[in-house]
Amino acid sequence: MASTTGQTIKCKAAVAWEAGKPLVIEEVEVAPPQAMEVRVKILFTSLCHTDVYFWEAKGQTPVFPRILGHEAAGIVESVGEGVTDLQPGDHVLPVFTGECKECDHCKSEESNMCSLLRIDPDRGVMIGDGKARFSINGKPIYHFLGTSTFSEYTVVHVGCLAKINPLAPLETVCVLSCGISTGFGATVNVAKPKKGSSVAVFGLGAVGLAAAEGARVSGASRIIGVDLNSDRFEQAKKFGVTEFVNPKDYDRPVQEVIAEMTGGGVDRSVECTGNINAMISAFECVHDGWGVAVLVGVPHKDDVFKTSPVNFLCERTLKGTFYGNYKPRSDIPGVVEKYMNKEMELEKFITHEVPFSEINKAFDLMLRGEGLRCLIRMEH
Repeated sequence: MASTTGQTIKCKAAVAWEAGKPLVIEEVEVAPPQAMEVRVKILFTSLCHTDVYFWEAKGQTPVFPRILGHEAAGIVESVGEGVTDLQPGDHVLPVFTGECKECDHCKSEESNMCSLLRIDPDRGVMIGDGKARFSINGKPIYHFLGTSTFSEYTVVHVGCLAKINPLAPLETVCVLSCGISTGFGATVNVAKPKKGSSVAVFGLGAVGLAAAEGARVSGASRIIGVDLNSDRFEQAKKFGVTEFVNPKDYDRPVQEVIAEMTGGGVDRSVECTGNINAMISAFECVHDGWGVAVLVGVPHKDDVFKTSPVNFLCERTLKGTFYGNYKPRSDIPGVVEKYMNKEMELEKFITHEVPFSEINKAFDLMLRGEGLRCLIRMEH
């Protein structure tokens, strides 16, 4: 590894040249890490819906050419100046948000919204010097979420890397770098359902099923899965979902259906679709007096949440969460240990696998709504 330290590395990366067009495997140059940066050899990455969202760039600012990808696992190749808590050979999970450990948010026990490193989807460069570390023939290729894991090597700010147990299987724990931690944490850290309670989960993709897994681990007795795709219901049983509702089967709002099923509403709900109507339903379906709804899904930038203020006055609570309220460097290593101690299951989230050269197949699977996570194996 040491031979490449301080050198530009030439490697393969999947480049998104324009919105909605298949990624192209290109040879890119990856510059050495600058101050407080780390260059990581990516071994496994997986496709998250957020990648597809920004690749389609329908509701978002288009930034191209770009190397997408943010759910991954790898090994540190080299570190830049000032990096003290990571060294070459360390096993890491890159995370789309960060923890500088210095700002008011990082010093707060309640927040994981680091002022320096919080998610910025429109930024395509490193925060240190405002430049990209990727290039082809001297022209910059932009970064994505500070991670850009659809590349054999990537450069990440040290604050966006969780150092994990080297015995953890990278091909499995890579899913904790984004989606599974997001859903699981939304339930256990934010909704906090009591044992024996009822929880509704909107959206039964990987994040929603991770939220259901969180409800299962918390001892919820009823976990109601809500999705427009009835094909997802069978699979969801493995994650603790006990009942299913497809809003298309009813001619009235799904919140009314759920209130009827539960004698006034669920104790907790977790919304994992990003659809504004699902968000409103998730809030309106919780029980008055104590119900708590947690929003996880990313909305379209022009969406507006509309509900009667009376819903709040009747003692319903609406919360939002970001990355399951986990601080990447402080908390994610502990989530990996939870998996290692068999306190949570991860294998069931990985339903497909493709080699890096066939990364576009992962996009096809997700666009068709097939499977949960597609593991992309780098071919170093």
